[in-house]
Order: sequence, then structure tokens, then C-alpha cells
Amino acid sequence: MKFLFDLFPVLLFFVVYKVADMFPAEAYAFVNAHMLGLVSGGKIAQDQGPMMVATAVAILASILQVGYVLARRQKVDMMLWVSVIVIVVFGGATIYLHDDHFIKWKPTILNWIYAAVIAAAQLLFGKNIIREVMKEAIALPDEVWDRLSWLWIGFFTVAGAVNLLVAFVIFKDQTSSWVSFKAFGLPAMTFAFAIVQSLYVAKHIQEDKV
Repeated sequence: MKFLFDLFPVLLFFVVYKVADMFPAEAYAFVNAHMLGLVSGGKIAQDQGPMMVATAVAILASILQVGYVLARRQKVDMMLWVSVIVIVVFGGATIYLHDDHFIKWKPTILNWIYAAVIAAAQLLFGKNIIREVMKEAIALPDEVWDRLSWLWIGFFTVAGAVNLLVAFVIFKDQTSSWVSFKAFGLPAMTFAFAIVQSLYVAKHIQEDKV
């Protein structure tokens, strides 16, 4: 359930973009009627409507996520705060400058921030964030926790680079294809990596018990 909760803004962004892309005139009319006050120059091109609407919905959905967690009197974890800040900044820039390059950079910046935070915690403070997150569920040797930490740093770094490759090389000027990759490709990469990690962890748990 948490996985779906975390993906909620991404999936909503995908759905809204795809629907708006089917009805570009209506998306353009919506932006003109409700969003021009947020747009530099006070006008946009008609083909920019779907991205503008989808980005605005993703920002609102991310803010509502935080509101939901706070309303339940739960702690908002660091990754959610970082995600909200990044979508507000880069999504806001997308809307204000009506330039989809900013929202395309958002997954990369988010992944690289995750990598930097984990690396900084490990190198500067001797704190293994991966162990802090998972230690209640499993017990592993220190060296395995260290490897997992660096594996996640590597994964987040690579995932950010892959997003740039897809957004600006493979699907250059094909925003709809990038939106699909963002909604399904990046989560699939994360899921696949998590499975590989689980197999690696299971192996060391078994060895540790022998």
C-alpha cells in the first residue's frame, strides 16, 4: 500500500496528461481560464496545455499526500518531504516558464538527492540510512549493510541518468512517451532492483544463520 501511496502523484500525473493530450483544445482552454496568472507572459502555446494541467495536478497531489499524513498525526518521512519540495520547485518552474524541461529533470534531481543524502550520511556521519530503514525487519552483518547502502547510492545515481537519457535523447520531443516511462519505467526499475536486493539479502541472512 505504501508503494501505491508513494506513486499516487506519478500515476495521477500520467492519467491527467494522457487524458489532456487526447483533448488538447480543452486543456488549453482550462489553462487560459484558470492558470494564466501563474504563467510568465500570460500565454502559452496550445500544445503546452496537457503538461501544464498534469503538472499542476501532480503538485496538488503531492501537497495533499503530506496533508493526509499530517492529518493522521503521523510523521512525514524525509523522502516524502524531499519529493514534495522538488515537485513544487520544478513543477512550479514548468508552469511559470511553460517549459517541460523542468518537470523532465524532476525525477533525476529527486534520485540524485536520495543518492547524495545516503552517501553524505554514510561518509560524513557514519550513519547507514538503509540500515535505519530496514533494521527492524532483518539483521545483517555490518559489511552487508554497507554494501546495500552503496548499492542504493549507485541505483539512484543510475536511475537519474537513465531518466535524462530517455527524456532528452531517446524520447526527445516525444513528451507523451517520456510520461509513460516516468509512470511505469522508473517504478519498474526500482521494483526490479528491490527484488535483486532481496535475493542478495536473503543469501546473507541464510549464511548468517548457519
